Amino acid sequence: MADELELRVNEVLEYYATRKQPKTSKGSSGSKVREMDKFSGSNHSGGKLVEGCPKEVICSKRMQELMRQFGTILKQISQHKWAWPFMEPVDVKGLGLDDYHEVIKRPMDFSTIKNQMEEKDGSGYKNVREIYADVRLVFSNAMAYNDDRTDIHVMAKTLLEKFEEKWLQLLPKVVEEEARQKEDEAWDLAKMQIFQEASYEKMAKDTSSELDELNFHLEKLRELVIQKCRKMSTKEKRELSAGLSSLSPEDLNKALEIIAQNNPIFRATGEEVDLDMDAQSESTLWKLKLFVKGALELQAKNSASKADDTIKRKKEIYDAVAKTARKRNKKIHPM
Repeated sequence: MADELELRVNEVLEYYATRKQPKTSKGSSGSKVREMDKFSGSNHSGGKLVEGCPKEVICSKRMQELMRQFGTILKQISQHKWAWPFMEPVDVKGLGLDDYHEVIKRPMDFSTIKNQMEEKDGSGYKNVREIYADVRLVFSNAMAYNDDRTDIHVMAKTLLEKFEEKWLQLLPKVVEEEARQKEDEAWDLAKMQIFQEASYEKMAKDTSSELDELNFHLEKLRELVIQKCRKMSTKEKRELSAGLSSLSPEDLNKALEIIAQNNPIFRATGEEVDLDMDAQSESTLWKLKLFVKGALELQAKNSASKADDTIKRKKEIYDAVAKTARKRNKKIHPM
């Protein structure tokens, strides 16, 4: 349970640490969710959504209508008397156009566009701007490969101009739909963020309640343990007092902190501390005993280490003096 609570606490902390704080926001996430729900049956561009018809379906229908209107434009252009060279892919091999693919990096034609528009597996065009770009590519390819004095170049340029005229008539509707889609995406993102915030807010409250309950039970358990603690004998108290007096100043301060944590009225003033062992709780005395034991063991270990270092240093000095003496003796008594 503790591990699960820790994971949830970390998750909530990470969420609130990484999320972008809103510039101004009043009210809880719950109230925001209720506010969003009030508008869930209407679109934010104005007007009521059709009952029982999801927003995605309405958006798809609007896009299909734009596709249909664009299809009408494409049909009008492809039925022009000069459209025949652009209906099928260029027969590069049959026409002996050996350098065609060196000049034209992405060939395009009306039959390929038509097939792409009719794809149902999701690989087709996503919007009319993609189709528009490919239609322009048909004509720009022809104009790029053929000299401007050739018939193909003139035909492509003429059809491109006619196509652009018709596209400009449809463009306002395209721009309007794109604006709607952006607004829908922003609205969906805002809803997702608010619902996510509400979810984490609830998780934080639930986790806080569980932590409070856990702390309550731990406090009860601590009180029970204190009640079950064996009373420290007079001899043990004297040994503890002697141990405290042997502590280093730093460890003594830590011991006094242990006392202060369990005895709020305890105050250590001056260099000497008058500690009444009988006035301390049993749990405090046993905590002190454990701390003093560990601190004194560490002090003894450090003292032994320092003693070893001193002996080692003395030996090094002795060896150095002896070595120097031997060298002097060699100079005085040459062989």
